[in-house]
Amino acid sequence: MSVPGNRWDLLAPHTGPPPLVGVVVCHYRQPAQLARTVAALQGQTLPPVSVVVADDGSPEPPDPAALAGPVPVRVVTQDDRGFRAAAARNRGAARADGEILVFLDADTVPGPGFLAAITARIAACPDVLAVGRRRHADLSGTAPGDDPAAAPQLPDPAWLADGYRRTRDLLDASGTDWQLVISAVLALHRGLFDDLGGFDERYVGYGGEDWDLAYRAWNNGALLVHEPAAVAWHDGPDWGGRPADHDTVGGGKDGERIRIAALVPDPGVRGAPLPGAVPDVLATVDADARGWELVEIVDAVLNQTHRDVRVRLPGGDPRLDELYRGVADPGPWSPDRLRRARARLHVHAPLPPDVLARAMDLLTGHDLGRVEIAGPDRRTLAALVSTRAAGRARRGRVDDAVAQHREGVATLLPRNVARAAARDAVRVAVALRRPDRPAGP
Repeated sequence: MSVPGNRWDLLAPHTGPPPLVGVVVCHYRQPAQLARTVAALQGQTLPPVSVVVADDGSPEPPDPAALAGPVPVRVVTQDDRGFRAAAARNRGAARADGEILVFLDADTVPGPGFLAAITARIAACPDVLAVGRRRHADLSGTAPGDDPAAAPQLPDPAWLADGYRRTRDLLDASGTDWQLVISAVLALHRGLFDDLGGFDERYVGYGGEDWDLAYRAWNNGALLVHEPAAVAWHDGPDWGGRPADHDTVGGGKDGERIRIAALVPDPGVRGAPLPGAVPDVLATVDADARGWELVEIVDAVLNQTHRDVRVRLPGGDPRLDELYRGVADPGPWSPDRLRRARARLHVHAPLPPDVLARAMDLLTGHDLGRVEIAGPDRRTLAALVSTRAAGRARRGRVDDAVAQHREGVATLLPRNVARAAARDAVRVAVALRRPDRPAGP
């Protein structure tokens, strides 16, 4: 079976043996909170196969012997060079056993059914990224093994509750709804984690690394799911309920927003096009184009009204490398750029200046796999391919009776094919179909 868009509700339930789950707990100078969290992990209805404490440079790293229980506990450490939760989690994931990775913070105590609830749909479909329900309480008076739900409760963050309600637990996710994913209660299949490149270690300072991972997951075709039954209790209030001076820790929310804007090209979080480092669209020019024909094609791409685009040259002509130095690249795209750009544009001829903006509206607005751009003679000028669709196709496994990926295709044509020049406005000319998501393990 296949599911369109983010329709995780169409996934068949997992009927095989329980999944093997490895838990990574991010920690820094929180021994009492860590003891409560690890004790709760030792008592899960679905026991993990391993627990790894990823310590972010505490002066005294946790003692695994003090955390011992039925489930083995390992501790991995790194030097204290600032708030580096992304790097710590990656180190922990590398040491964790299990096919499904669950990430918790040391100050977040899971309820007894947390692991079973947050991994259920991942076991059914390895392309699911699941986020649990983080509740808040004052756990300072509790001991390891105590029920966190019995502690004095604090207000839950309204922005998360409102977001999950609006999107029906992310079923209707779109746009920047990947910002409803938080790493304090996060789970995904190891294969998906590796495919996405793990957490981005360029995030140094509080926050952003979870939204960044969720963006790359969404942008590469993963299904985002909120599991409200996967409850874990954070010790203390949400950010909005903390003292005002807490915002200075690790650069605070301002630093988080700046880092995200630099690395996430989604226009919903980026106030201006920044194609130099992490472009929204990666444009590749036809390798058969030569000389001035190639110049005309590249110039047409650089003159698009959708300006967050970077061009890759075919290579082999040092004159063009000199001409476009700083605005075009002669070499291959990096894996990081390929994961982050929302689309890839394959260009065969000069384009009208507004066509990329219109094609991107089609591609993202209808969750298409491909938009073909045609000229007055209906000859294909370019093709815009969704990174979401490409990611789903890349991870599809037809040998496991999983449905093959199907690209939805739309075509942009001039309004008057008989008379219009290529620079004229364009219209949609085919029915729209959405790419399906393979729905099996």
